[in-house]
Amino acid sequence: MSERPSAFRRIADKVAVESEPGLTRAQLMLTNHDLKPVEPARRQWGAWNFVGFWVADSFNINTWMISSSMIVGGLSWWQSWLCVWIGYAISGCFICLTARIGATYHIGFPVVSRSSFGIWGSLWPVFNRAAMACIWYGVQAYIGGHCVYLMIRSIWKSWDRETIPNTFSMGSGTSTADYASFFIFWLCSLPAIWFPVHQIRHLFTVKAYFVPCAGLAFLIWSVVRAGGVGPIVRRPAALEGRELAWEFVKGIMSSIANFATLIVNSPDFSRFAGKPRDALWSQLFTVPLGFAITSFIGIIVSSSSSVIYGGKPIWDPLDLLERFLDDGGSAQRFGVFVIATAFSLAQLGTNIAANSVSAGTDMTALVPRYINIRRGGYICAAVGLAMCPYNLLTSSNMFTTYLSSYSVFLSSIAGVIVADYYFVRRGFLEIKELYDARRSGPYYYTAGIHWRAYAAYIAGILINVVGFAGAVGIPVPIGATYIYNLNFFCGFGVSAAVYWGLCRLWPVPATSDRWMEVGDEIADLRVAYGNDDDDQRRSGSLVDVDEEIESGSTVKDAGKSV
Repeated sequence: MSERPSAFRRIADKVAVESEPGLTRAQLMLTNHDLKPVEPARRQWGAWNFVGFWVADSFNINTWMISSSMIVGGLSWWQSWLCVWIGYAISGCFICLTARIGATYHIGFPVVSRSSFGIWGSLWPVFNRAAMACIWYGVQAYIGGHCVYLMIRSIWKSWDRETIPNTFSMGSGTSTADYASFFIFWLCSLPAIWFPVHQIRHLFTVKAYFVPCAGLAFLIWSVVRAGGVGPIVRRPAALEGRELAWEFVKGIMSSIANFATLIVNSPDFSRFAGKPRDALWSQLFTVPLGFAITSFIGIIVSSSSSVIYGGKPIWDPLDLLERFLDDGGSAQRFGVFVIATAFSLAQLGTNIAANSVSAGTDMTALVPRYINIRRGGYICAAVGLAMCPYNLLTSSNMFTTYLSSYSVFLSSIAGVIVADYYFVRRGFLEIKELYDARRSGPYYYTAGIHWRAYAAYIAGILINVVGFAGAVGIPVPIGATYIYNLNFFCGFGVSAAVYWGLCRLWPVPATSDRWMEVGDEIADLRVAYGNDDDDQRRSGSLVDVDEEIESGSTVKDAGKSV
C-alpha cells in the first residue's frame, strides 16, 4: 500500500507549473514550458513587431530627459543630440549581437547564459538581472503614477497635493495624492502582465502609433506657446578642450548605460522571432532613430519652456505639463490629459518590456518548478510596490548614479555571453544539453559552474571598480576616472577578451571549428532523459554529431565534461 503524500507535498504539487513528464529532480530545477525553446506556433514576432517594440520603448520619460543631463553638463544641444545618435547606434549593435542568439535558437537569456556560465553558475547573473528589474519596475511605476496624477487633476482640480490631506511624513518623498496615483497606475498595470509574451506585441503596436503622436503634439504646443524653439538651440557649449571631449564621451556612455539591461536580456524577446533576420535590421536602425527623435523632442520642448516661464529650462516633461495645467482653461486641461495618458501608456509599455517580462523570465530560471513568466511578473510587481520607490527617489542624483553604475556588472555578463557564442562556440549550441543536469553534460563544467566565465566576469568588474568608487564620491586617481568614463566598453571588452583567452588555453567542449548555427532544426524539444536517438533528432537535437565527426570533425568534443 503506497504512502499518502503529506499535506505540504500535495499543496506543493498543486501550485507547481506544468512540466514535461519524466524529468528528474535536477531537471525540474532547470526547465518548464516558459524556459524551453519557443515552438514554431509561438514565433509570431516579425520585423515590424520589433520596429513597433522599439518605437514604443523609445517614447518614455527617461528617454525624454536623456539629453538634459548632457546639456546641463555643458554640451550644446547638437552635441548632446550627436551623443544620443552615437550611443544608441552602438547600443543597437550590442542588442543585435545578443538578440541573434535568441532569434536563432529561440531561448531566453537565462538559458543562453548556461552555455557560458554553466548549468548552475548561470543562476548568479540571472539573479542580478531579476533584482534590478524589480527595483526598476517600482521606479518606473512611480513615474507612471505621476502621469496618472496629471490625468486625474485634469478632470478634477481638487486632486492636488496642496488640498488633499497628506498622511505621509515630510521627508518620505511622496504625498497622499502622489501615492494614490502611483497605486492606481500599479493596479491598472496588472492585467498587462497576464498576457503571454508572444501576444503583448499588440500593446507595443498601439503604443507605437499613439505615443509618438502625443509627443509631437506636445512639441508643437510648446513651440507655439513660446513663439519659437527657445534659447537652448542658440546656446553654445559651456566647455572646451579636454573637458568638452570627456563630457562628450560621458554622454555617449550614458546612452549606452541606459540600454545595459536590455542588451543582456534581449534574447527574452528575440526568441519569439519568426526568423533570425526579423530581429536584425529592424532593431539595428530603429533603436538609434527612435531614441534620437524622442531626445530631440525633449530638447526643443525644454528649450521652449524657458521662454514660456522664464528662468531655467524645465527638463522633466511631467513638471512642464503640470505648469501647463496650472495655467487653467478647459482646452489646456484636455491637452494635458491626452498627453499624460500617452506618457502613462509609454511607462506601462516600458515597464512590461524592460522589467516585468525580464524579471518573470529570470525568476522562472531561479525556481522553474513553481514560477513561470506570468507568476514572475506578478512577483516583480509586488516587489515594486513593497519597496516604496519614492524613498529611493528622495535622493535622485545618487540613486541614478548607482543604477547607471550597475551597467559595469551587466557589461561583464554581456561580454562573456557574446565571446562564448561568437568566438568560442562559433554559433554552435547543443540545446538539449542546456537542460541537462548530469555531470557528463558539456555545460556542466565543474560542479555546474564555469570557472573561466567567472574569472572573466570578475576581471570585467575589476577594471572599473576603482572608478565606480569615484562615481559615488570616494576620491580616486584621475586615470581610474577616465577608465570608468568608458565603463561599458571596458567591462565588456575585458571580460570578453579574458574569457576567449582562457578558453583558448583550456578548451571547452561542444564547440565548432567553423561557423555553424543549427537552430532551425528545433521544433518541439523534449529534454527528459531516455529518448532514443531518432526521437531526439526529431524533437530538437541540433545535428547528428556522429555524422559530423565522420564527415570532417566540425564539432569538437561534443558531450564531454570539463
